[in-house]
Amino acid sequence: MKNLVIGSLAVALAVGIVGCKEEKGHAHGGGALKTPRLLFDLTGKYTNPDGMCIHDGYVYVNMNNLASGKPSVICRFGKDEKLEEVVTLPLHPETESVCALGIVFAQDGNLYVNDNQNFNGKGLGLSRILRVVMKDGKAERVEVVAKGLNEANGITTFGDTLYIADTNFGTKDPFTSGVCALKLSELSAENPVVIQGGKIDLDPHYIGSFTTTGKWSVGANGIAADADGNVIVCNFGDAVLWKMTFNADRTVKDFKPWVDCSKAGVESLDGLQCDSEGTFWSADFIGNAIVSIAACGGVDIIAKNPPSDGKGGLLHAPSECIRRGNKVYVSNISLTFGPHTASTTPTMSVIDL
Repeated sequence: MKNLVIGSLAVALAVGIVGCKEEKGHAHGGGALKTPRLLFDLTGKYTNPDGMCIHDGYVYVNMNNLASGKPSVICRFGKDEKLEEVVTLPLHPETESVCALGIVFAQDGNLYVNDNQNFNGKGLGLSRILRVVMKDGKAERVEVVAKGLNEANGITTFGDTLYIADTNFGTKDPFTSGVCALKLSELSAENPVVIQGGKIDLDPHYIGSFTTTGKWSVGANGIAADADGNVIVCNFGDAVLWKMTFNADRTVKDFKPWVDCSKAGVESLDGLQCDSEGTFWSADFIGNAIVSIAACGGVDIIAKNPPSDGKGGLLHAPSECIRRGNKVYVSNISLTFGPHTASTTPTMSVIDL
């Protein structure tokens, strides 16, 4: 795969927002902001819910469990919104921890999970990609299929390829991060792919990068593919969405800023999902808000409340959201960072559209 390295936020600001309406930061459809309500009180069970995906009628969610010091657990819930466990993820043999973030189902029917070891303070270059082998809706086993990433964060898929947001290339000035691509055919439990973490000039698995110049030194985070196969990436610290387009052979054609969400009052962009209508959904972790981005580039702040403890379903440090039907489900990762103080009441919220 051909490496593609593109400029900085200066380019993003020059491009600005490409959209069908002005970036006013208003609520969805121009009405009042929605009020989140409680979906799950996870107290005594799990902490730090994060990555989500939808498969076979279920919403799958990763319970990171950083605050509890327990291994990450994948859970799911159907339309009845009853939470059930799918699998507990295996510990890293060197660090004796697992710190899962993004999750996605690929075309082989298996669930792929990013284990971000640096998120748990274990260091760069230790992150793994885990494959949860599924059969008849149950987890048969968990395999390590790639290792060596710096900060494996968001993950998405299109066709036969996984696209992973590696949040930190190990640089400070400028702060760089980017996207790693892996073919399903090269993933093997017997011979895991070894990634040269952050070394875009040396490892052809890295297919794009950008710099983050905003207040928060957090780079590539949420990532999602649309129906046309374009890959959209959150630049967390700059609140800018970047779009990666491809040639017919799926080599990268272009990677450039697409929507500057900061113009709509968005302070950060965390996880990213694309719904069946082509609308993107992201969590503004710093701004404590949920945001939708139309395919034409229009930005709506759907829900927002001041930093809270999450009681009653209020947002508290949201990191991921996903739409199913007329509901948006929210993972409140609840970390002490930016304006937030971690809560002792871990929750997930739901927003009725």
